[in-house]
Amino acid sequence: MDLASYKKMKDYLICVDSDGCAMDTMDIKHIRCFGPCMVTEWGLEEWKDEILTRWNDINLYTMTRGINRFKGLAMALDEINTKYTPIDGVADLVKWADESPELSNAAVEKAIEATGADVFKKALSWSKAVNESINALPFEEKKPFEGVKEGLAYAHELADIVIVSSANLQAVEEEWELYGLLDHVDLLMSQNYGSKAFCIGEMLKKGYDKDKVFMCGDAPGDFDAAKKNDVYYYPILVRHEKESWAEFRSTAVQKLLDGEFGGAYQEEKIQQFLDNLK
Repeated sequence: MDLASYKKMKDYLICVDSDGCAMDTMDIKHIRCFGPCMVTEWGLEEWKDEILTRWNDINLYTMTRGINRFKGLAMALDEINTKYTPIDGVADLVKWADESPELSNAAVEKAIEATGADVFKKALSWSKAVNESINALPFEEKKPFEGVKEGLAYAHELADIVIVSSANLQAVEEEWELYGLLDHVDLLMSQNYGSKAFCIGEMLKKGYDKDKVFMCGDAPGDFDAAKKNDVYYYPILVRHEKESWAEFRSTAVQKLLDGEFGGAYQEEKIQQFLDNLK
């Protein structure tokens, strides 16, 4: 089913992110692919352990969790340039990451055409190596968190379920299909549709009341997408995913149905989310 043909079936809507929220894929991608590929591309083996720890902090465990890959790269290289070793052209990369309206491989290719700068050539080489490394990860290592399938199955009896993800459509579809999660989903909205905020906004046009909707996510981008649409936010807490999914099933869904998600419960969940990523 696509967005155009989608029709609201229940009064309640739960939007669910994929990477790092339903699927235990963020840690493995950053720890095994993103960080190590940066170390290799820029020859940073001398400071590997410290640099990889900092990469994971930026991309997984602080309020920049889920940051665009090129913004994360620019931030990390800028710190490396200051603390460890000079990175040629890093100021140009930081400026581009701050100002470019698009941050993708295609956008980096345009920057290479416009400037010919080595820093952009290396950024593109790194990004392609990351993609190859991710594609080479064993499929069985990209699993849902414990409790996801049971939580979604329960929620789907009571609410419409839509995946709202910024990941690649094919990857999300394959991962969710492999573990039988698509059986409990009404629509898959990925990066081909646009931003998460846009996707939630399009779903609201289908007739849902905002106080009968929550976004389930793990990163500040998910929180912001919920805020922009004035819907509730339910966080899957990093390093506490099992407990978060247990509460999703035992408490959060029923709070939504009972009209009790707002107020104290919402404030509590948001504070837990913010505290967890400090």
